[in-house]
Amino acid sequence: MKYTFDIVGVSPVWQFFNHQQQIQGQSNHPGIEYLGSHKCTLDALIETVEPVPLKWGWNTEQVLDTVVQFWMNNSESIRYWKTRLTDGGNDNILVARLADITALQAEFESLLGKNW
Repeated sequence: MKYTFDIVGVSPVWQFFNHQQQIQGQSNHPGIEYLGSHKCTLDALIETVEPVPLKWGWNTEQVLDTVVQFWMNNSESIRYWKTRLTDGGNDNILVARLADITALQAEFESLLGKNW
C-alpha cells in the first residue's frame, strides 16, 4: 500500500474542529485523514500522524517514512506554510492530509463526477 502526505492549508481551530465533526463517520472513501497541528515542525506533524496507522491498519513505518520524505523534499512549501501559520496567529492550525493513495484517488474521482 502507498501513502501520500501533504500540507493543505491553515485554518481557524474552530473551523477545522467543525469540519472534522461533520465528516466523522460520513466519508465515502475511508483512508483519508485530515490532521491539525499548532506547529509546523517535523516532530509536531509526526505526533499528529502516529495514531492514524492503527486506526486504518496501515504500515506505521511506511506512513512515517512518507511524512519524512515529504519534509525532506518540500522545503519551499514548508517554509511557505510555516509563514502562513505564523501570520495566522494562535487561533489557527496547520492542516495536513494523510491518505492511502487509492482512497485519495477515489475521492478525487468522485469530486470530478467519475463513477468507475
